[in-house]
Order: sequence, then C-alpha cells, then structure tokens
Amino acid sequence: MNYVKLRIAALSFIFILSSLALADDHHHTMPGDKYGTVNFPTSCAANVQKPFELAVAQLHSFEYETAELQFKNVAHQDPKCAMAYWGQAMSLFHGLWARPSKEDLKRGTDFSQKAQQLNAKTPREREYINAVALLFHDADKIDHKDRVKAYSQAMEKVSQHNPSDREAAIFYALSLLAVGSGDDPELTNDRKAVAILSRLFEQQPDHPGIAHYIIHACDNPQLASLGLPAAREYAKIAPSSAHAVHMPSHIFARVGLWRESIASNAAALKAADEMEAMHLHTMHHRMHAMDYMHYAYLQIGDDAAAQAIAKQMAGFNRSEIEKDYQDYYDDMLTGFAARYAIERRQWKDALALQPIANATASIQSQTYWAHAVAAGHLRDAAAAEQALKDYEAKLDQVKKGPQAHMLDGLKSEHEEVIAWTLYAQGKSDDAIAKLRAVADRQDKVGKGETESPAREMLADMLLDLDRPREALAEYEVSLKTDPNRFNELVGAARAAEKLAQKEKASGYYAQLLKNCDGVQSDRPEIAQAKTLLAAK
Repeated sequence: MNYVKLRIAALSFIFILSSLALADDHHHTMPGDKYGTVNFPTSCAANVQKPFELAVAQLHSFEYETAELQFKNVAHQDPKCAMAYWGQAMSLFHGLWARPSKEDLKRGTDFSQKAQQLNAKTPREREYINAVALLFHDADKIDHKDRVKAYSQAMEKVSQHNPSDREAAIFYALSLLAVGSGDDPELTNDRKAVAILSRLFEQQPDHPGIAHYIIHACDNPQLASLGLPAAREYAKIAPSSAHAVHMPSHIFARVGLWRESIASNAAALKAADEMEAMHLHTMHHRMHAMDYMHYAYLQIGDDAAAQAIAKQMAGFNRSEIEKDYQDYYDDMLTGFAARYAIERRQWKDALALQPIANATASIQSQTYWAHAVAAGHLRDAAAAEQALKDYEAKLDQVKKGPQAHMLDGLKSEHEEVIAWTLYAQGKSDDAIAKLRAVADRQDKVGKGETESPAREMLADMLLDLDRPREALAEYEVSLKTDPNRFNELVGAARAAEKLAQKEKASGYYAQLLKNCDGVQSDRPEIAQAKTLLAAK
C-alpha cells in the first residue's frame, strides 16, 4: 500500500476536532493522568498555574480536545488570564496534521483577539499571543503556508527575546516542523529542530513536547536512528496520552523494530480505552494505531493478526463514526485491503479490489495504485493501462477539488503507477528509470511510515528481469532506509542465491526467520528460508 506523507497529514487527522463543541465542559483530566512535566510561568492567578501547565503538556502531546477543555477551564477560573485564550487558539493549530477548517479559523481568530484585548501583563506573554494570532487572522487574504511561516518567524523572536524560556524554544522547534517542506533533501528545518530539541532533552528528559517533536523531526530515513532515545522515553513521559503512547512506533517503523511497534500501538489502544471512559473522542487514535499494527504484523509474517486488525476496522459502524473521521476511515479500509494484497504478493487479488463508493478521489486512487503495481508484476499491459487511466482520472478530480494542495504529495505515487504501467508494456528501461527517480527522492526526504518503498519495488523489478546483481544492490540500499521489511529480506536472499552468494542469502533468510519467530504463517517464503538454512 502507498500512503504518501501528505495524504497522512491531510487525512489521518482530518478531523481537526471541530467536534470539540460536542464534548461536555466537565470532562477534564482524572487525578491519575500523566502527561509529563511542563514549566510555563504566567501572570495569571496562582490557582490556575498548575491547570494551565497541564493543558500545555496535553497540547504538546497533540491531545487537542483535552487541552482546549483544560484551557477553557482555566479561563473560567481566571477570566483575565489572556494566556488561557492563547492556549485555546493553539489547540486549533494542528501544524503537523492538517489545515484548520473555516470554523477553526474563525474560532482561532476569536480566541487570539480575546487574548490580545486582555493585554497580558508581561511582554513575553504578549509576544506569544501576537504570534498565535498570525495563524488565524486574515486567512481569507494570506495563504495557510505563509501564515505558518509568519508564526514560525514570530516564535523565533519570542525564543530569542526570552532565552531562559524553554517553552518558547520548544514551540519554535515545532513551528519549524510545521513550516518544513516535504521535498527538502537537506531536511533543513528538521535538522534545525533536532539541534534545538536534543539540547533541551538533556536538560529536561521528562518534557512531553521535547521527546514528541524529536520523534517527528527524525521521522525520515536519514535521521530515524537519532530519534530512538526519545522514542524509548516518550510513552513513559506521557502514558495518559494515546498519541504519546503511539508515537514511538513512528521511529520503530522506520528502523524495522516490528514487535516494539506492535507493543507500542497495543498500548495506545489501551490508552484510548481509558480516554473513551472519560467521554473523549478516540476513534482517530484507534485507527492510527491499527494502521501501524497492521503494517508491522505483515512484516513479521503474522497475516492472521493483520487480518484480525483489518476485520476489527471493518467492523466499526461507520454511521457511528463522527463525520470528521469518516474520510480517514475510508482511507484505512482502502489502504488495509491494498496493503494486504501487495505485501503478500497476491497480484490477482489486488487487481480485483474495488474503490469504496463515495470515498474522496485521493482515497479511491489508492486502489488504482494497487491495480497498477499488480498489473505490472503480471505483465498485464491492458490492466495496467486501465489502472493508469483510472488513477489519473482521480488525480484530475483532486486537482479540481478542495484538496488540490495534496497534488504535490501524490507525485511519487503517480510516478509509481506510470512506472508499473511502462513495465507491463515491456518498456523496462523506462520503467526502471522512472522508479529509480522516485526511490532516489524517497531516500532523501522519506516516505510515509507504512508505505511500500519505491527502492524495494525497483529491486523487485530488476530481479523479475533476471538482473540479480543490480537487484541485490537495490535491496541492500532499501534495507538501510527501510530496515527489516519482509519482502526486502526475501528479495535480497533470492538475489544472493542467484549470484551463488550462499552465505549472504543465508544471512538474509536467518534475519527473516528471526523476525518471524513464533509466528504461525503459511507464507511460502518462510518455508523456503527454513529449507535453505536446514540444508546449509
């Protein structure tokens, strides 16, 4: 399956929590809740200082619904606390998830203007408030990206003017990630954020935002290993946040720690259960965690567990899912089906998939991506050409619709569809060149955590052409950027076998069996690995 990063940003959290208005005002945190330690002094009344810092801690773990309610409670207790309205505005800025809705832009403007009107007592607080106002004001005149950039520049000044304010530096680092371009091969903003946050992590290892944003900054092939220390700590810092408990799996998925990823997301589902008991919305947490679990189970050959997760997902009553979550639900159902068929190399099953009726064009396009990959492997030119035609028709709908900003994020997926169509047509050299360009770009800027790597597809293509030496070289590069994937290990072992490199083949098969240890699987690749190693 092929989740592009921009689709994840736009869909995986498309809810934007406009449903906040549905939550009862009395739903706040329970006494045992733990969200980490935040020190954020304000000029507000002394009795709201701790509740305010708790709200900021929740904000740092992207528990936006809980945070807004908590900030609202602070404003109720101290109506003159300007920073309480800053907090409510910040709860509507989901910079790493999606753009604010029109309703959120209006609410954010109201909150930030209220904060400005209260004229906070300190220059530092007024700087925070003026910065957040830039995210919402004049949204009809200023593009979203430009507003985020202006906010980031303002937060840089807040940090510079208040060098002892750790929170200013943390929020500035987050703003760099929100601004950061997904196609920057130098990862300039990510590296800058990591530099800021790593220094702060040493000073305050129990701060939720520091660990959280390090993980996000390192959520790419080049920096993933740098995020492991934060990944191993974050869930312990904020165990009451389902998102915090899930987040380590972003790094675990990048470095191929499949069982750790499964455990992380199982814990996230448990945290979601506890949040649901407080009448908070948890469906987005559940589906996101299940996405990572489904992917990880397939990498250890546990297809039965993957199917169980898919069945659980399909069993959700769509009519009971809040409207803001329903596109994401369609995305998951579509993606799970495509991923299962493609990862298991069930090409005919992939070709038989049908898009969900009434799903958005970008979601339906995933099915046609799967058709193209399958048709390419089957050398079925007619099916591939139809898949390309269908895919581009959906792309045209995206271009003309409200999600036109997603087009750049769909570029790699589109090029993969073209590559497999060329391959099915017998134009191997053109197909390889097209796919190599996608792979080279992914090596630099990354891909979605649960995507199929283009480099692995390129290697598959070369192996299918009986060019094992070239294939092995590509598999080995892919195993560095996306370690421990099931099909990479199998492909690398088969290529090594064809080259009579028995020791290398044995090593890859041994790693495959280690990953799949204890799993009951009918995958023929596992049986093949056992046979080869037994004969050694």
